[in-house]
Parts: sequence; C-alpha cells; structure tokens
Amino acid sequence: MKILTAQQTRDADAYTIQKEPVKSIDLMERASQRCVEWLANKYNTSISFTLFCGVGNNGGDGLAIARMLQQKGYELTLYIVHFSDKHTADFDTNLDKAKFLGIEPVFLTEKDFQFTIALNSVVVDAIFGSGLARPIDGFIAEIVQEINRFESDVVAIDMPSGLFSESNVDNISENIINAVYTLTFQQPKLTMLFPENYSYVGDFEVLDIGLHKDFLNEVKTRNYYVTPDYIKSILHQRNKFSHKGTYGHVLLIAGSEGKMGAEVLSAKACLRAGVGLLTVQIPKKGLDIMQTAIPEAMCITDDADDCISVLIDIEPYNAVGIGPGLGKLPQTQKVLKFLIQNSNNPIVVDADALNILSENLTWLSFLPSESILTPHPKEFERLFGKWSNDEERLEKQKQASLKNNVIIVLKGANTSISLPDGNVYFNSTGNPGMATAGSGDVLTGILTSLLAQGYNSKETAILGVYLHGLSGDIAETNVGINSMIASDIIDYIPMAYKHLEK
Repeated sequence: MKILTAQQTRDADAYTIQKEPVKSIDLMERASQRCVEWLANKYNTSISFTLFCGVGNNGGDGLAIARMLQQKGYELTLYIVHFSDKHTADFDTNLDKAKFLGIEPVFLTEKDFQFTIALNSVVVDAIFGSGLARPIDGFIAEIVQEINRFESDVVAIDMPSGLFSESNVDNISENIINAVYTLTFQQPKLTMLFPENYSYVGDFEVLDIGLHKDFLNEVKTRNYYVTPDYIKSILHQRNKFSHKGTYGHVLLIAGSEGKMGAEVLSAKACLRAGVGLLTVQIPKKGLDIMQTAIPEAMCITDDADDCISVLIDIEPYNAVGIGPGLGKLPQTQKVLKFLIQNSNNPIVVDADALNILSENLTWLSFLPSESILTPHPKEFERLFGKWSNDEERLEKQKQASLKNNVIIVLKGANTSISLPDGNVYFNSTGNPGMATAGSGDVLTGILTSLLAQGYNSKETAILGVYLHGLSGDIAETNVGINSMIASDIIDYIPMAYKHLEK
C-alpha cells in the first residue's frame, strides 16, 4: 500500500471525484459511513459522543458522522470550532442536514470557547484533517489542550488535529490532539509510523473509502505500508515433487559461552520458517545443547571451546546468517571480516555481528550487495550516528542503504525496511509483547531461512518481518501480551503461515 503525501491525497480525492464520477459530498458520505461503522463496532449505545468539528472538509466529515451516530441511537453533543467565516460547501451541506434532524451545534469562537465533556463520552476530533499547513495557535490551541486534559477516549478522523502528514519538526507538540485511535482514509500517513508521534496518533485504522484505483496505481512514492495482499503475492507455493534440497541450505554462525540460547532460538525459527537444511556452526561447548534442543539441525563445532574463531567453507550454503549470541572477541571479529570478504551472496547480519561492524565501520562498504542488516535503534545509532527526531532517523536509514547497497531492517513498532533503491516499507504486524529477549534472534532465523529458499533480499526482508510480527500477533492472542517470550513467536510461525495460505 502506497503512503501518500497530503497533496497526493487531495489529488486522489479530486481524481476520484472526476473519474468515478462521484460528487465530493457523496465521497464525504462514504468516508463518514466507514468511520461510523468502526465507531459502532467499538462502542455500544450506552456511550455518548462529543464531537468537535472545524469548518473545512474534516469538519464536514464530523458533521456527517454526528448525523449517522444519532440515527443509530447514540446520544451526542456537537461543537463547531468556528475559526473562520469561510466554510467549505460540503461542511455547510452537512451542517444543514444535521440541523434538519434536530442536532443543534454549539459554536466555539474566540470570544467564547467554553465546553464540557461528559464522563462517559467518547470525543471525536474532526477539527483539522491532513491538509493543515501551520501549527495550531490561539483559542483553537486552548481547545485542543483542554480536550487533552480529559480522560475520555479521543478518536481522530483522518489525522489528529494539529499533526502534519509529513514533517513535524517545527510543530508545537502541546497543540496537537492526543488521540487513542485515529481513523485515516485509504492509506496511512507517513507521520503515523514514527514512534515519537504515537502519543498523538494512538492506534490507527486504515479505512478504504474507494479512491480511484487508477490514481493509486500510477502515483509515485518512496514509502509503502505492507498489507496481507502484498505478502500473499510474494509467498512461494510448494511443489508436489519438491524435496529438502529445493528449499535451501542455511549456515547459521552464532553462539558463545553463556549465549547459546540465542543460537537455539535462531535455529528453531530458521527451521520453522521452512528451510530444507540447516547447519549451525557452534563453539565446542555448545554441541550437546544444540543436538539436544534441535535434533533437526546439523552441527559443525568450532576449534574453540567457547566462541566462534574460524570461518568454515561457505560454498555449500545458499544463505548465511551471523550474529545471535556471537560475542565480540578478536578471533570472532576476524570470522565476520573473512565472511564479508569471501561471500558472493547476500548475508543476514544481526546482534553482535552488527556491534562488530560498528567498531569496524570501513567493513560496511564491503558487505555483499543486498545483504540484510537487522539493527534495533541502539545498534543503528552505533552504526550510523545519533538523530534528533524520527524523520532524521529515517533519512539516515535511507542514506545508509543507498551508500552501502544493503537492506536495513530497523526493528521496532512498524519496523522500517529500507532498500538500496531508496524505497522504504513499513511493517503492519507485531505488538509490544514481542519486546522480549530473543525476539530479534527469531527474526534472524526467519530471514536467513527465506533467503535460502530462493526469495530475493527485498522479498526476504519484507516477508520475514511480516511473518515474524504475525506470529507474534497470534502468540499475543493465545498467551497474552505481558507473558510472551521469544519461543512463543516460534511456536506460532506455523499458524502464521496457515493464515497467509488461506
């Protein structure tokens, strides 16, 4: 799914109105109906609504929502934040419709903007949408701040009022609505995917309002949001006459004294993700652990008892993953250096292998083309430097991928996957329960498995991150968000595959 700018979104509306054709008021009705369906599914009629509407088209959405909610039997209070005498035509049309049904709005003006919100009321924010061009100020800012002081759920329509669709570097944080949920239209906005904006956006839901497919197919963007349909389009189907050799052979280089669990997790995930054959290179002391924990894995013991010190012949393997529990001893660092020098195919680099790279930054430029790096934010900072905001971090990530011709999987909520061509894919699966020790090791195993199975690096990164998050989502449903451990993610990889294969 393409992530559009505010201007591209307006262009999509205009194209749809012209080409479908559909009147703008009817497109607004369509969008509002989708919002009401969501609200009615979330809240029963014992809950009342307090709606705040601006005088533009976002306010028009709010007025239509108010009318439809009343028709469904909800009690509501309607406030018009009257910051201008210039109303959009669709706002005025929906205002007339609301009044015809007996909904009498209260107008909030610079001279009088006092309001109340009932204790059992849900707030609907429809003051400003995605077209806002400057920070909120004046009496509107005071209204926003007052709304934020209430403990009611706040549901923002399209965008939390005050938040810009793209850059918020020069915005005023206290003058932005703090929503619990945001109902956005057709595509998420880039700003919704930044961690620093979560307190404004909350959990967002993308509502399909039927914008014209021709426009969406042709419009250009560098940013994408990963959907189930896209994942299903790249998922390989198994052939009846295939065999274990068909699905590749992975070499996983990981583990050191006290950290063999990381390799166990990564190896289990690698197998569950569907690789045909798995060989793990381990310190001598880890042999009994691995052969007991994972009988399906073949083992090659290193010359050293407690670390990886020698690079074995990598020629027989379709993909190599390195890093989980590896440690950073000098002899281990040489193994990573030799792997980079001797590999002609992309490799998956995680954990201590990334930390070794951060101490040897000149090695970055020698990584095999389209290798996959999987840093969490602190590892990313050690590799590519500090940032002052999430927009700067994203730009650093893009430039690092371009400069080093690698794919960077920057882990976190809505994990961002930057490609050497300048495109970025944001993941749509996963939950906070996955913030647990070993979760990253599981991802490394999944990615290396997919790479060996014949997926290219781009497909591997996007599918692997999605599958990892989907497995975590299924685990959350079954074991809960607070008690989840990395092994639970592995246990639900089969269910995630079954979900995708439906």
